[in-house]
Amino acid sequence: MSDPAQPRLSATILLLRDDPELQVLMVKRHYEIDFASGAYVFPGGKANDEDEDPAWAAICDGDFSGQEQAARVSAIREAFEESGIILARSADARGPGAALVGADVADALAPMRGPVDRREESFLKLIKDHKLVLALDALVHFGHWITPTMMPKRFDTHFYLAATPPGQVAEQDGRETTEAVWVGPQEALDQEAAGVATIIFPTRMNLGKLAETPTTAAALTRFAKEDVVTVLPVIGKDDEGAPCLHIPEEAGYIQNTEPLQRVANVSKSK
Repeated sequence: MSDPAQPRLSATILLLRDDPELQVLMVKRHYEIDFASGAYVFPGGKANDEDEDPAWAAICDGDFSGQEQAARVSAIREAFEESGIILARSADARGPGAALVGADVADALAPMRGPVDRREESFLKLIKDHKLVLALDALVHFGHWITPTMMPKRFDTHFYLAATPPGQVAEQDGRETTEAVWVGPQEALDQEAAGVATIIFPTRMNLGKLAETPTTAAALTRFAKEDVVTVLPVIGKDDEGAPCLHIPEEAGYIQNTEPLQRVANVSKSK
C-alpha cells in the first residue's frame, strides 16, 4: 500500500466585522470546482512557492518566519484574490498595530486579483510596486486542521481571524467563488441545519467556535490568548456503531464526531 499523500500547506482567513453584531465573510465555491463545490467557505487555499519567498521578510509586519510566515502570506493573498480585501500597510507608515490601508488602495489593486490568482502576475511584486507591507501581525491564529489520511489529496490548513479594514468592500472573484456574503456565525450554522446552505465539517466547527464571541474585538482578544490544538480527524465509530470521524475534545469545538456519510460528498479534492 502506498503512503498517504503528504498534506500541502494551506491557509484560510475569517474576515470579521460588526454590523452591529459579529459577522464573518463567507464565499460560495463555484459548482465546477471538485472540492466542496457549491459550499460556503472562508476565503483560502493552497500556499504557493512565492508565499515562501525569503523576500517577504522585508515587507511584512510581525515576527514570523518559515512555514508560519508562508501560511500568513498565503492567507492574505487568498483573501485578496477571493474577496478583494487587502490586509496591508503603507511602507512609510508600517509597524505592528498601525492602521491598515483603506478602500483607495484596495481599489487600485483590484484589477490584479485575477492575474495574481492565475499566477500571471506576482503578488510579491505587486506589494513592492505599491510600496506596501503585509500586516501579518493583524492575523490571529484560530485553528489548525489536517486532512484525514484516507483522503487522496491532503491539506495542512491554518485558520486565521482578522478585522476587515474600514471602508474596504468584499466582492467575489467570479471564478472560484460566485457569492460573497457577510453572515453571523450562528446564522450560518442555522442556515446549514435548515438545508439552505452547504457548509463542510471544518467550516462548521470554526463557525461554532466563533459564535461564542459577540464582537470582532471580543473574538480577536479571546482567541489571541488561546492555544490552537491541531485537528487530524481519524475514522472510528460513534456510540451507535456508525462510522464517523473523531476530532480531539481538547480542541474546543462544538462537537467531537462527524458521520462519515456527511463528508462523503467532499471526498474529492481541488
